[in-house]
Amino acid sequence: MKEIKFEDAIIKLEGEVKKLESGNMTLDESIAAFEEAVKLIGVCNKQLENAERRVRLLTETEDGSITDVPFDFNDET
Repeated sequence: MKEIKFEDAIIKLEGEVKKLESGNMTLDESIAAFEEAVKLIGVCNKQLENAERRVRLLTETEDGSITDVPFDFNDET
């Protein structure tokens, strides 16, 4: 699968899930949609892992040690 943005992968994943939930597909179409969804989940997971590594790099202290502080969206410091 060619590299796509996280947001685009999520949108495509939602589309595949809707198709699967509709129940209007043949078995072969359902399997193909499921396979595509699994690939998209892999893409999203990989991008999330990369983002986590980047955040860790940004939280490295001056002495080179890494602070392992959870990222808090509500913390406005």
